[in-house]
Amino acid sequence: MQGLGLLVIMFFFGLGGALIARAKGNPVGIWFGIAFLVPVAGLIAAVFSRAAVDEPRRLCENCGKVLPISDTLCTGCGMDLEYPEQQLMSRRDELGGRRG
Repeated sequence: MQGLGLLVIMFFFGLGGALIARAKGNPVGIWFGIAFLVPVAGLIAAVFSRAAVDEPRRLCENCGKVLPISDTLCTGCGMDLEYPEQQLMSRRDELGGRRG
């Protein structure tokens, strides 16, 4: 019975990590797994993780797809990408500092 209680607690930590990740625009499944497997540290990491809307973006020169600036390979056309001279605004900057 003690093992079942631990699994319930771990599930709720995982759920908390997933909800935080969803609010920040980060991958929910990955953050659920992290917060589930390492409950306290995983939840703290989810709270302090960088929101996906904060990341600067770039434009693929080949197909025009908008990608995170850290990507080195275009997911649209497969082209290898060099670090851009110009970067696009993050989604948060486009929204005027609000979350959308």
